Amino acid sequence: MDRDIEFMREALELARLAADMGEIPVGALVVDSNSGEVIARAHNLRENNKLATAHAEILAIEEACRKRGGWRLHGCTLYVTLEPCPMCAGAIVNSRIDRVVWGADDMVAGCCGSVINFNSYPFNHSFATTSGVCEEECKAVLQEFFQTKRRSE
Repeated sequence: MDRDIEFMREALELARLAADMGEIPVGALVVDSNSGEVIARAHNLRENNKLATAHAEILAIEEACRKRGGWRLHGCTLYVTLEPCPMCAGAIVNSRIDRVVWGADDMVAGCCGSVINFNSYPFNHSFATTSGVCEEECKAVLQEFFQTKRRSE
Protein backbone atom coordinates (compact mmCIF):
# COMPACT_ATOMS: atom_id res chain seq x y z
CA MET A 1 0.00 0.00 0.00
CA ASP A 2 2.91 2.39 0.63
CA ARG A 3 3.89 2.02 -3.01
CA ASP A 4 0.34 2.85 -4.06
CA ILE A 5 0.39 6.01 -1.94
CA GLU A 6 3.75 7.07 -3.39
CA PHE A 7 2.51 6.71 -6.97
CA MET A 8 -0.84 8.33 -6.22
CA ARG A 9 0.92 11.35 -4.76
CA GLU A 10 2.82 11.67 -8.03
CA ALA A 11 -0.47 11.43 -9.94
CA LEU A 12 -1.84 14.17 -7.69
CA GLU A 13 1.03 16.46 -8.70
CA LEU A 14 0.08 15.87 -12.32
CA ALA A 15 -3.55 16.65 -11.48
CA ARG A 16 -2.46 19.95 -9.95
CA LEU A 17 -0.54 20.78 -13.14
CA ALA A 18 -3.73 20.13 -15.09
CA ALA A 19 -5.69 22.46 -12.80
CA ASP A 20 -3.09 25.19 -13.30
CA MET A 21 -3.73 24.87 -17.06
CA GLY A 22 -7.52 25.12 -16.63
CA GLU A 23 -8.02 21.40 -17.11
CA ILE A 24 -10.12 19.17 -14.89
CA PRO A 25 -7.45 18.00 -12.45
CA VAL A 26 -6.86 14.35 -13.21
CA GLY A 27 -3.38 12.83 -13.28
CA ALA A 28 -2.31 9.34 -14.30
CA LEU A 29 0.78 7.12 -14.28
CA VAL A 30 1.48 3.78 -15.90
CA VAL A 31 3.92 1.83 -13.76
CA ASP A 32 5.74 -1.45 -14.37
CA SER A 33 4.30 -3.53 -11.53
CA ASN A 34 7.49 -5.56 -11.05
CA SER A 35 10.24 -2.95 -11.20
CA GLY A 36 8.23 0.04 -9.99
CA GLU A 37 9.47 2.06 -12.98
CA VAL A 38 7.12 4.83 -14.07
CA ILE A 39 6.69 4.20 -17.80
CA ALA A 40 4.33 7.09 -18.54
CA ARG A 41 2.89 10.20 -16.91
CA ALA A 42 0.00 12.36 -18.10
CA HIS A 43 -2.74 14.72 -17.04
CA ASN A 44 -5.94 15.85 -18.69
CA LEU A 45 -5.44 17.99 -21.80
CA ARG A 46 -8.96 17.92 -23.21
CA GLU A 47 -9.49 21.70 -23.07
CA ASN A 48 -6.03 22.69 -24.26
CA ASN A 49 -5.86 20.10 -27.05
CA LYS A 50 -9.55 20.49 -27.96
CA LEU A 51 -9.89 16.70 -28.00
CA ALA A 52 -12.59 14.67 -26.26
CA THR A 53 -10.15 11.76 -25.91
CA ALA A 54 -7.35 13.70 -24.17
CA HIS A 55 -8.06 12.19 -20.75
CA ALA A 56 -5.10 11.55 -18.46
CA GLU A 57 -5.53 7.77 -18.66
CA ILE A 58 -5.67 7.68 -22.46
CA LEU A 59 -2.61 9.92 -22.79
CA ALA A 60 -0.64 7.84 -20.26
CA ILE A 61 -1.64 4.57 -21.98
CA GLU A 62 -0.62 5.95 -25.37
CA GLU A 63 2.78 7.05 -24.05
CA ALA A 64 3.35 3.71 -22.31
CA CYS A 65 2.53 1.82 -25.53
CA ARG A 66 5.01 3.96 -27.48
CA LYS A 67 7.73 3.39 -24.86
CA ARG A 68 7.05 -0.33 -24.69
CA GLY A 69 6.83 -0.65 -28.46
CA GLY A 70 3.46 -2.37 -28.47
CA TRP A 71 -0.16 -2.06 -27.44
CA ARG A 72 -0.13 -4.70 -24.70
CA LEU A 73 0.69 -3.36 -21.25
CA HIS A 74 0.76 -6.67 -19.34
CA GLY A 75 2.53 -6.32 -16.02
CA CYS A 76 1.49 -2.68 -15.62
CA THR A 77 -0.56 -0.76 -13.09
CA LEU A 78 -2.42 2.43 -13.92
CA TYR A 79 -2.62 5.00 -11.13
CA VAL A 80 -5.24 7.71 -11.62
CA THR A 81 -6.67 10.33 -9.30
CA LEU A 82 -10.27 9.80 -10.48
CA GLU A 83 -12.09 6.56 -11.27
CA PRO A 84 -11.93 5.88 -15.03
CA CYS A 85 -14.84 6.78 -17.31
CA PRO A 86 -16.26 4.39 -19.98
CA MET A 87 -13.75 5.46 -22.64
CA CYS A 88 -10.80 5.07 -20.31
CA ALA A 89 -12.04 1.76 -18.89
CA GLY A 90 -12.31 0.51 -22.47
CA ALA A 91 -8.72 1.58 -23.14
CA ILE A 92 -7.62 -0.23 -19.98
CA VAL A 93 -9.30 -3.44 -21.18
CA ASN A 94 -7.85 -3.07 -24.68
CA SER A 95 -4.31 -2.33 -23.46
CA ARG A 96 -4.38 -5.33 -21.10
CA ILE A 97 -3.34 -3.34 -18.02
CA ASP A 98 -3.33 -5.70 -15.03
CA ARG A 99 -4.38 -3.34 -12.26
CA VAL A 100 -5.99 0.07 -11.79
CA VAL A 101 -5.59 2.15 -8.64
CA TRP A 102 -7.61 5.33 -8.19
CA GLY A 103 -8.24 7.94 -5.56
CA ALA A 104 -11.71 9.49 -5.86
CA ASP A 105 -14.79 7.62 -7.03
CA ASP A 106 -16.68 9.18 -9.94
CA MET A 107 -20.39 8.91 -9.20
CA VAL A 108 -21.24 10.48 -12.59
CA ALA A 109 -19.13 8.46 -15.03
CA GLY A 110 -17.10 5.92 -13.05
CA CYS A 111 -16.84 2.55 -14.75
CA CYS A 112 -14.95 0.54 -12.17
CA GLY A 113 -17.88 0.20 -9.80
CA SER A 114 -19.52 3.58 -9.19
CA VAL A 115 -21.91 3.77 -12.16
CA ILE A 116 -21.10 0.46 -13.83
CA ASN A 117 -18.29 -2.03 -13.48
CA PHE A 118 -16.50 -3.00 -16.69
CA ASN A 119 -15.16 -6.09 -14.94
CA SER A 120 -18.69 -7.46 -14.59
CA TYR A 121 -18.97 -7.83 -18.38
CA PRO A 122 -17.49 -10.79 -20.30
CA PHE A 123 -14.73 -8.90 -22.09
CA ASN A 124 -11.58 -10.79 -23.07
CA HIS A 125 -9.63 -9.03 -20.30
CA SER A 126 -10.36 -7.81 -16.79
CA PHE A 127 -8.20 -5.92 -14.35
CA ALA A 128 -7.70 -5.83 -10.60
CA THR A 129 -8.84 -2.66 -8.84
CA THR A 130 -7.93 -0.72 -5.74
CA SER A 131 -9.95 2.36 -4.88
CA GLY A 132 -9.68 5.12 -2.30
CA VAL A 133 -5.90 5.61 -2.33
CA CYS A 134 -5.28 9.18 -1.13
CA GLU A 135 -9.02 9.61 -1.59
CA GLU A 136 -9.42 12.79 0.44
CA GLU A 137 -6.53 14.52 -1.34
CA CYS A 138 -7.89 13.51 -4.74
CA LYS A 139 -11.38 14.75 -3.87
CA ALA A 140 -9.98 18.02 -2.49
CA VAL A 141 -8.09 18.81 -5.71
CA LEU A 142 -11.27 18.31 -7.74
CA GLN A 143 -13.49 20.24 -5.31
CA GLU A 144 -11.09 23.18 -5.14
CA PHE A 145 -10.89 23.33 -8.94
CA PHE A 146 -14.66 23.41 -9.39
CA GLN A 147 -15.20 25.89 -6.53
CA THR A 148 -12.64 28.24 -8.08
CA LYS A 149 -14.22 27.79 -11.51
CA ARG A 150 -17.71 28.60 -10.18
CA ARG A 151 -16.45 31.73 -8.40
CA SER A 152 -14.85 33.05 -11.58
CA GLU A 153 -17.95 32.57 -13.74
